[in-house]
Amino acid sequence: MSKYNPKIHNRKSIRLKGYDYSKAGLYFVTICCQNRTHFFGEIKNGELFLNDAGKMICKWYSALENKFPDIKCHEMIVMPNHFHCIIEITDSTVGIDQCVNPNQCVNPNQCVNPDDEPNSVLDEHAGSSLRVGSSLHQIIQWFKTMTTNEYIRGVKNHHWRRFDKKLWQRNYWEHIIRNDESFDRISNYIKNNPENWEKDKLKM
Repeated sequence: MSKYNPKIHNRKSIRLKGYDYSKAGLYFVTICCQNRTHFFGEIKNGELFLNDAGKMICKWYSALENKFPDIKCHEMIVMPNHFHCIIEITDSTVGIDQCVNPNQCVNPNQCVNPDDEPNSVLDEHAGSSLRVGSSLHQIIQWFKTMTTNEYIRGVKNHHWRRFDKKLWQRNYWEHIIRNDESFDRISNYIKNNPENWEKDKLKM
C-alpha cells in the first residue's frame, strides 16, 4: 500500500466543496442499483452466485486500470444489487482519455450516460480543462456508463432483466481511507459481504 496523506479526512459523499478528488489516496466506493433491484445474481447460505450480468460488472472493474493509468484497483465485490470496491488514485499528474470508447457502446451516436443529470458529486469538476489526472467522479462515471451500455446489450441480446430508466442510482457513497487499519477493516468487510447478506442494510 502507498503512504497516506495525514490531511485527508473522513468525509461524506454528497457535495464536498473544496475537496480535490483527484488527490492521491484510497477510496472505498459503494454503488447501488436503481431501486436496489437484484440484477447481478443471488446469495444462498452465505455464498455468492453471480449471473452473467454480475460477471460483466467484474470485467469492467478490471478494465478501470487500463482506462485510468494513474489508479490501482483493490478489493471489490459485486453483490446482487450493489457494488463495493476500493480504488486508489496513485498519481494525479498522469493524463487520461476523457472519451468513452464508442466501439464499446450500444451505438456510437447514442451512448448512454447514466448520470446525464446534474450531480453534486459526479459533476463537481466536470468541464475543467485544468485537470490532468483522474478524479473519483470521472472513474465512477465511466464505470457506470460502460456497465450500463453492456447491460443494455444484455437485455437486447440475452433477455437480461430490464431496469427502470437507470441501471445504477444517481449517486454513490465514498469513504476516504486514512490508514492501514481502516484499509484492512474495509477490505475484510468487502470480502465477507456475502456471509453477512441477511443483515445487510442494502439488501431490500
